[in-house]
Amino acid sequence: MSLISNALAQGAAGGGAESNLMSFLPLILMFAVLYFIMIRPQMKRQKEHRNMLAAMAKGDEVVTNGGVVGKITKVGDAYVGIEIATGTEITVQKGSVTTILPKGTIKSL
Repeated sequence: MSLISNALAQGAAGGGAESNLMSFLPLILMFAVLYFIMIRPQMKRQKEHRNMLAAMAKGDEVVTNGGVVGKITKVGDAYVGIEIATGTEITVQKGSVTTILPKGTIKSL
């Protein structure tokens, strides 16, 4: 009698392990969806922004995080000089530049 009950107990334990794996499947699927919907596009945007900052050159017209629009006069490793009006130049961090505008967008400078 005791041999039969041990055999039944072992069979039930094998099915429990498979059941535990199936209970984690929705969690794994949710992480995969989160990765493809949120994390991967954000990494792509960061890579594009890094490439844009590396390609900045003197004479480019840019917009900063604060909404300041101007033309680049100096490009350094960490800072960029931007002419916002004739004879008025400001220095901002390179990372604060959000967009490089097409040439000729700013007419007043």
